[in-house]
Amino acid sequence: MAEELTFDIPVGAGVGTRANADGEPVTPKDAATVILLRDGTEGVEVFLQHRVKGMPFAGGMTVFPGGGVDSRDVDTSVSWAGPEPAWWAERFGCDESLARALVCAAVRETFEESGVLLASTGDTVVTDTTPYHDAREKLVSRELSLAAFLEANGLTLRADLLRPWANWVTPPQEPRRYDTCFFVAVLPEGQQADGATSEAVSSGWQRPEEAIVDAREGRRMLMPPTWLTLAELGGFESSAAAQAAEREISKIMPTLVRDGDKVRVILDPA
Repeated sequence: MAEELTFDIPVGAGVGTRANADGEPVTPKDAATVILLRDGTEGVEVFLQHRVKGMPFAGGMTVFPGGGVDSRDVDTSVSWAGPEPAWWAERFGCDESLARALVCAAVRETFEESGVLLASTGDTVVTDTTPYHDAREKLVSRELSLAAFLEANGLTLRADLLRPWANWVTPPQEPRRYDTCFFVAVLPEGQQADGATSEAVSSGWQRPEEAIVDAREGRRMLMPPTWLTLAELGGFESSAAAQAAEREISKIMPTLVRDGDKVRVILDPA
């Protein structure tokens, strides 16, 4: 039986039930999202960003860092440590080229949007990202590719710091669609997540349960994937436990039905 969940989704938030002008579904763009975790004094905390209201997708929503795959994310010259693209391809049900691009996009977008760099010099994971401040800005502007950034600084992408979590696809009636692979990562020791991105008006750490309460009481807006991910994370005692969880990944594409001033989100757990 399908699980039915209802969310308040305001007009202009980037989700809803708007038909495309020609009636044909838009092809989803490949994207990656990273759920950053740490252990707080009262349990697991997650890094969340409140997006600028004017953003064309998910404007005004509270989200995890992430974004679309760049054509240069497929570069095979990237210095790589951890599970190979074939391993990720099997988990996300895609080819190896896309799997490589998704992992690279996850690392790149996390650094661009939060300042957290999932990379190492040799075997030592980066603890201080301040030397890469200028490069971060060039990555955002697309002056610099991830591969060029890593090579210039003697860095290795650490795929072993990521774990697969979920795969959500925007419903077909949406004018902007994404096929988004969700990853989970624990904040590397010594690093700090920040809000230095033009895409967010505020950022910070919060317990998953508190973020959901804020959404229920109207203090923040969450899209269904974010809401359900937070609900899942609330069941873990530590960030390490969440990252170690074995996940069976399948594409989830919710059905959206307009119901007055709300959108009914129907999920089929099959």
